[in-house]
Parts: sequence; structure tokens; C-alpha cells
Amino acid sequence: MNKAGERLYNGVVKENPTFVLMLGMCPTLAVTTSAINGLGMGLTTMVVLALSNLIISLLRNIIPDRVRIPGFIVIIASFVTAVQLMLEAYLPSLNKSLGVYIPLIVVNCIILGRAESYAYSNPAIPSLFDGIGMGLGFTFALTCIGLVRELLGAGDIFGVHILPDFIEPIRIFGQAPGAFFVLAALVALQNYVKEKRKNAGRDYEKIGSGCSEDCMNCKEKGCSRRFYDETAADAPDTGKGRNGAVSDREDK
Repeated sequence: MNKAGERLYNGVVKENPTFVLMLGMCPTLAVTTSAINGLGMGLTTMVVLALSNLIISLLRNIIPDRVRIPGFIVIIASFVTAVQLMLEAYLPSLNKSLGVYIPLIVVNCIILGRAESYAYSNPAIPSLFDGIGMGLGFTFALTCIGLVRELLGAGDIFGVHILPDFIEPIRIFGQAPGAFFVLAALVALQNYVKEKRKNAGRDYEKIGSGCSEDCMNCKEKGCSRRFYDETAADAPDTGKGRNGAVSDREDK
């Protein structure tokens, strides 16, 4: 699998931000009252994620390490503002439905997490596809949750009523508790599928934030994402990071 395909597959399947990493729970639970809301929120986040990853990767040799987080936020906020203005102009109904959760994309942990863990350490094209892959995974998850909640809570799919009149929708699925029920059920289903595949000899448990390997058990000293404890005998003398740890991140 080529690098671009690997990043897309990683974001949608291996490290799906919602079903695997459990990130971005606030918009996931709040806006998925319908499939169209979930789809709109997911695609909006994907655009911001892909573009911010690309720009952060291009500027990774320019942004000072000490101010990288404020720098990330400025870049992300610029794209969020542009996307929100476009939604107000061309999709006002969707913008109204999503409400405050559009500006809150700025501090979405998925976007900041990918900027820190991948885009700031990797070239532009893989970073772009990493953002697209994570965005597609987020969109897929939100759309699935929205579909189930809309069907069970209102009897609709993408606004089209499909349940017969004699079947009463379960209104709780259109409310806050329903989001937790549906998310838990879909995560359980995913874990069941992963367990079946693992028993068949295909292990999907390893999570690799950028290299598709098992980072927790990585023995590669040259890996850009391997973190050493300062008391470890093999810790390289590269300077201390946060919490007394040091990072052997490759020269950008």
C-alpha cells in the first residue's frame, strides 16, 4: 500500500478518531441528531483538518518549537473562519443547525492532535492525506451515528420519512442520552468485528500514530515519535521535553 493509501486507510479504519481513538466526543454527541448534520459536521472538519495539516507541514521548519501550539491554533482558526463564512453564504440552514460547533472546530482535539503527532513531523503530501483520512473517518462515524439516531428517533433517513405510521419512533434517540446509546452500540459492534478478525489471524489492535506500527512497543531509536524516559539507559541527549521526558524527533 502506498503512503497516501496507508494514511487514508489508517484514518478510516485503524485509527478512526471516533470509534477507535474516542476523540472529538463533544460534536459527535451533540450534532448527530440527523444524518445530514453528521455528514455536514464531518466534511467541514475534514476540510479544516486536511488544509491545516498541509500548511503546518509546509511551515514545520519555520514555526518555533516553543510556540508551535499557538501557531497551530492560528492556522486552524483561519481555516475555520473561512469555512464558516462559506457555510453562511451557501449552506445557511446547515450552518444554523451546527451552530456553535463550527467555531469550536478550532479547539477540536482531533485537529490539534494530528497537527502535533503527524503534520509537524512529516512531509506535506502524507500530512495532507493523513488529514483527509482522519476527516473521512470522522465523517463516516458521525454519519453512521446520525443515521441510527434519526431512524430510531424520528423514523427518517436524510429527512425522508420511511417508517410506517403505525410504528412509533423512540424519541429518546433524538435526545442527548440516545447519542451515548448509539455510540456505545457502534463501538461494541466495531470491537466485535475486530475480535473476529484477530481470531482469524489479522491483528488490528496495534495503533501507530503516523507509521502504522505499534508505537508503545517500538524499539526503533531513530523513530520520530518514540519518547524516552529520562532515566532510561538508552535515552539520547537531545534535551528535556514536557514532564521530564525527552524526544528523539527527527530534524525537521
